[in-house]
Amino acid sequence: MNRQAQAAVLFLVGAAVLHASVTDLYLRYVKAGLRPLLLAAGAVLIVTALATVWYEVREHRKASADRSGDGHDDEHGPGQEPGREPGQRVLQEEGQEPGHEHGHAHREPRISWLLVLPLLALILVAPPALGSYSAMRTGTALQAPFGYAKLPAGDPVPLGLVDYASRAAYGHGRSLGGRQVKITGFVALDRAGAPYLVRMALNCCAADAQPVKIGLSGRIPPVLRPDTWLEVTGRYTPERTKDPVNGGLIPYLDVSSAKPVPTPHDPYDESWNN
Repeated sequence: MNRQAQAAVLFLVGAAVLHASVTDLYLRYVKAGLRPLLLAAGAVLIVTALATVWYEVREHRKASADRSGDGHDDEHGPGQEPGREPGQRVLQEEGQEPGHEHGHAHREPRISWLLVLPLLALILVAPPALGSYSAMRTGTALQAPFGYAKLPAGDPVPLGLVDYASRAAYGHGRSLGGRQVKITGFVALDRAGAPYLVRMALNCCAADAQPVKIGLSGRIPPVLRPDTWLEVTGRYTPERTKDPVNGGLIPYLDVSSAKPVPTPHDPYDESWNN
């Protein structure tokens, strides 16, 4: 992989990062707050690629100019001894053979082209957000909050799943004031078929995503498919259980209505660490 190829890979990686950042594909990998850093990183990669091409072109022109100058030297010009061909440098004194002016060209191993594979994956494959398979094999990430914000006006109250789970599990529903809440999440089923509504919460990127789960009771739809996104409306219920994976608290919601909804713009929930 020569410098031209390296510059091409850098440019493509930078363009792919910018494309992901502009089209919101980056939300499948990292949290929304990292978009400015991704835009800056993509721009730096593209500038680096262009600078590499400019440097390579400049060096090529300089080498061409040097060779042209050598061809116009006098028969016994500088660096030439009698009996030598015109334009031939004195290389034997430096332990080099004629015809090896720039030393041996070492070819990089072809395995270096494997660096292109992650780029192709980024361009050609858009991985889905983590879903029920990961959620039911990972313990709940629900943590006790420092406090609860005042609920907005309206009934039912639109509430994040993590926010509701914290109020229900650690605040025993007191901050909910008996009001109806409207929550969005995807469906996950345990081995016994019990339904849960889940959002994956993350600190930085999808690699550290962990689920926050709430159990569903009440008027549950008769047929539920894992990874289906639902908007459920209901009230707090003191019912709770423990996550079989890590023993964490899983509160319940008494469902009064539920309807399928499209996958949200940002499938991850970042409110648990804000």
